[in-house]
Amino acid sequence: MMRSIYEKVLGDDFQKLHPRIQQRFGFCSHDKAASIGHGVMQRIWYNKLVAFPLFIGTFRHIMFPQGGRNIPFSIENFAYVDRFGRETVTWIRKFKFPRMVRHFDATMVYSSEREIIVDYLGNKQHLAVDLDISAAANGGIRIRSGEQRFYEGRLNFRFPNRFTGCAEVNEWYDDDEGCFKITVDVRNPMIGQIFSYEGTFQAAFIASEPEAIPVGIQPLREESRE
Repeated sequence: MMRSIYEKVLGDDFQKLHPRIQQRFGFCSHDKAASIGHGVMQRIWYNKLVAFPLFIGTFRHIMFPQGGRNIPFSIENFAYVDRFGRETVTWIRKFKFPRMVRHFDATMVYSSEREIIVDYLGNKQHLAVDLDISAAANGGIRIRSGEQRFYEGRLNFRFPNRFTGCAEVNEWYDDDEGCFKITVDVRNPMIGQIFSYEGTFQAAFIASEPEAIPVGIQPLREESRE
């Protein structure tokens, strides 16, 4: 039986996750399924000192310089094998502000050579981030970003830590409220917190053939360098 990319990196710790979290993070391309979530972000915040870099990121669907409260939200997780033969899971996040929809896209790829998950941010996979994934005490999953690399044609380099945003994502299931909860916190060593959001959502599974994933889900470009 084929395991999901998250089960591969967590090993036995995958069983420590809440059953609903196991379900959301336990499917792969062979299952021909997708997880579609809808909810509300109670709070989205950004640091105005980094408004311009975040604005540049909006063109590549990597964060955005906009905040608010009670913002409708959706997340689409499709599993497929990319053109390099890597098991991949999409993270298509949409935040429906009153006058526009903001995107934050990523594709998580399992590196069999390095035995880790690499998170390619944006719709063209320009930014590759190593992930540290662990089971939290509340049965949730914790995802922390590590080394970050930029790829654009022949140009490629590693970002110094002082110029990066180190992210921590926590997702868990609240039995009392009957919903998934998520917090995202991005910080820079010199500036401090630069971007964050927190909210709740419901998720449902749909049938999904990997070769028939809807337009706009997969990245416009796939990067082979991990």
